[in-house]
Parts: sequence; structure tokens; C-alpha cells
Amino acid sequence: MSSRRELFRRVVTGVAVTTALGAGTVAWSSTLLGEYSVMDMGSGQAGEGGHAGHAEGAADESDAVSVTSLQADPGRPADVRVELVARQDTVDVPGGRPIEGYTVNGTSPGPELRARQGDLVEVTFVNESVTDGATLHWHGIDVPNAADGVAGITQDAVPVGGRHVYRFEATDAGTYWYHSHQVSHEQVEGGLLGALVIEPASPTDAAADLEATALLHVYGGQHTLNGRVSDERVDASPGETVRVRVINTDQGTAAVWSAAPFRVLATDGHDVNEPTDVDGQRLLIPAGGRADVPVRAPQHGSVGLHVGGARVIHVGDPAASAPPAPQPSETLDLLAYGTPTPLSFDPASPDRSFDYVIARRFGIIDGRPGNFWTINGRMFPDVPMFHVSEGDVVAMRIVNDSGDVHPMHLHGHHVVVLSRDGVAASGSPWWVDSLDVHPGESYEIAFVADNPGIWSNHCHTLPHAVDGLVAHVMYEGVSTPFTINGAAGNQPE
Repeated sequence: MSSRRELFRRVVTGVAVTTALGAGTVAWSSTLLGEYSVMDMGSGQAGEGGHAGHAEGAADESDAVSVTSLQADPGRPADVRVELVARQDTVDVPGGRPIEGYTVNGTSPGPELRARQGDLVEVTFVNESVTDGATLHWHGIDVPNAADGVAGITQDAVPVGGRHVYRFEATDAGTYWYHSHQVSHEQVEGGLLGALVIEPASPTDAAADLEATALLHVYGGQHTLNGRVSDERVDASPGETVRVRVINTDQGTAAVWSAAPFRVLATDGHDVNEPTDVDGQRLLIPAGGRADVPVRAPQHGSVGLHVGGARVIHVGDPAASAPPAPQPSETLDLLAYGTPTPLSFDPASPDRSFDYVIARRFGIIDGRPGNFWTINGRMFPDVPMFHVSEGDVVAMRIVNDSGDVHPMHLHGHHVVVLSRDGVAASGSPWWVDSLDVHPGESYEIAFVADNPGIWSNHCHTLPHAVDGLVAHVMYEGVSTPFTINGAAGNQPE
């Protein structure tokens, strides 16, 4: 289901590479993947304080714990049970034209799932007709590794007629989403996704009178809000506050703004400490990212929250439309937004420190020529494997030496942003699982290795991941029995 544009890009790139190679002007490399395991990938990095090199950092598989055993308590009854059925299907896009894609329980987006903080969630996933197989990944939720839903690493892709059960505790309240992590650049773009909200165990000071979900997705060039090519209206009485949960499932950055001042209550499921009014600025949400924004209904008429640039949520009188508001040119800097508060760990003295430097070079992967991504100068699959031990404080420096924006996404963990281009964070701790790194930028981030497993750490512009912009964080003593490109047909990116 590759698009004509993608096919054209690959053909043009192939011609360019062939020409360049013939001229002898470019450094290049060629890789034949075949069937492989992430256990054998690339050049291992144990980081400062560990042993460098793949062989020393990797686990002895004979003594290792399998990813399949890293699961929620199997004896605990589920508090929330859901069945989700995936189909390769025609997606109805109200207000627009239908596309050939994927549905979940007959619609795209699929049903919004809700749980309360502390609930044990059990989802039975059924593949009715997705020919390439499919999985479900719980984007932003720090699930046990067995439930991560990455084909070839934590499970095999679910074939047509098959089913797979995911179990995890809804530990952190917040706004999340789910999507396939098998041939994801096609299946996510085609609509195999949905929203997931974890409500707090008890009301908080930031609780709103009403809630609205704003899931942004592009279906065949059509910018939609909750699957429809139209704006939405929330009937709210004067003075009532609506918590708008913005979920960016697209491949690019989404802008959010309003003519009225607003606040950012949470980013990627983590509350902002003492948020202040944002006036005359836009909030940018990376691909895969989320933000919770409260909107107060005016005394008369309605106020509009612009989401994604093409759609508006009107809050207030349902018969009134908010006047148009141009997108501000100034962007809110979350590095300095809110009020500082102490972290639960000391990122200044990490146990492991890594570099993740993104660039490009010409090469051939499985006979496919292209200008592929590199990580620390290496092309997939010879990219770093970041080895950690449970309990480590991990620091990572992400550098973008390419010409594209990369929304970097680490599975199984949230990271705190320490600095950008050498400027230290000065606001509320900025916790994210999806972070836009612009050309020429460098970020320092940190996290605690408190969730054992093998975790993807990749760009969420999914075609970039297809072209090699993916590495992994591997805990010592953990292994996987699953492979990629083998008989199970696992293709995680």
C-alpha cells in the first residue's frame, strides 16, 4: 500500500544514488538484512560506567529473561476488558471522501478506550482481515515489555484470523493513544489507531467541568478532527471549562492556538507544574505527542481552539462560531514554561550516558538504494544498541545533523528534557515520550531505567523509521525469541 509519492521518491533517490556511486563521489554501504534478531543488531553501547561493545553489553541468552515473561500480574483480574477487531477496509471519512485503509471495530479512529488510574486493562486484539498482520502499541503508556506490541521484538504480528491479549496497569493518568506497530508507516497512516484516556484515581485541582478529545489525523490528504473533515462544537455554559485532549497521530508537527489565553495542563500524559496563561503564542505538538489544554466558555458566543491548523473546536454556545484567529508566529517554549519542582532522581550524575546523533548517507538496504538515516554515523542495522541495567539513571544527548525534523519516541519510558542547545531547562519538568528535534538542534534528556525489556527508540515520522531511524534500549539480562523478516512476517517499522 505504498503511495505513488513514496514510490516516486524511492525511484528518484535510486537514480541519484546510482549516478553518485558511478561517479565515485559518495561514501556508501550496502546491507542485506534477511531474517534477523535485534539481539544481534549493530554496535552495542553500554555508556559511561559500563562496558563498550555489543558482545560485552548484551545478555547471555541462555540465562536471560524473555520479553514474554515481562508482563502484568497474570493472576490479577482485569478491571477493564475490551475487544478490538482490526480490518483492512474502506474508511468512511465524514465530510470528505472514503479511503482504502484500516478500521478498528468498524471505524477509524477506533473506539476511545477509558480506564481509571490503577485499573488493570485487558485488551483482546483480533485481526479479521489485515493481510500483513498487525499489533497494538500503547503509545506513551509505560506498559510491561510483553505488552508493547512491537512485531518481531515483543511478539509476532497477529495474522489474519489470529488474536493476542494485552494486559497492563493504567499507572499514570493522562492522554494516550494506540496504534499498530507492524508495517506501521502504512497501517498507522491508513487509520489503525485510536485514543486512550486514563482518568485520575481522584479529582485534581486541574479537573475541568467537561472534556473533549481532539484526535488529529490525515486520511489521504484530508485533515480530520476525530475522523471527520469538520470542526467540532462543545456545548458549555458561560464560565465552564472544557479540558481538550489533543492527540497528534499525524506524521508532522501540529499547532494549537486560540484568540483567548489558554494554559497547557499536561504534555504526553504528565502534568505541568503551575502552568500560566499562554497569550499570542502557539503550542507545537510533535508527531505522536499529546497535550491537554483547558478552554473556558465565554459569557456570550463561543471561543475557538485551533488544532492542527485546519480544524477548530468551538466551546460555548453551540449555535455560535468563534471568529477566525490567525496562527501566531511565536511558539511557546516548553523548556521555560511553568514552575520548577525537584525531580525524584539526580540526572547530573547518570550511571549511563549515550549519544544519539542523527545524519544521512547514501547506501543500499536489501537492494533498495536511498539516502538513508544514520545514528552515530552508522546505517541500519549496524546502529547502536543502548545497554542499561535496571535502576540506572540514563542520560542521552540527541543531536540532529540532518535537514529534517525528527519527533523522537522512546517506548516504555518517559524522559525529562534537561537542556536544548546547551540552555538548561528553567520551567516545570518537561516530561515527554515524543520530542521534536529540529535541524541543527541538540537536546539532553534523562530517564530512570525502571521498566526492564527491549525498547524501540525511534523517529515517529514513520517513513523515517522505515529508512533506518530506529535504535533500541536493551536491559541487561533480557532477550527476545522473536525475529524480523522471518516466517512470521514481522516488520515493526
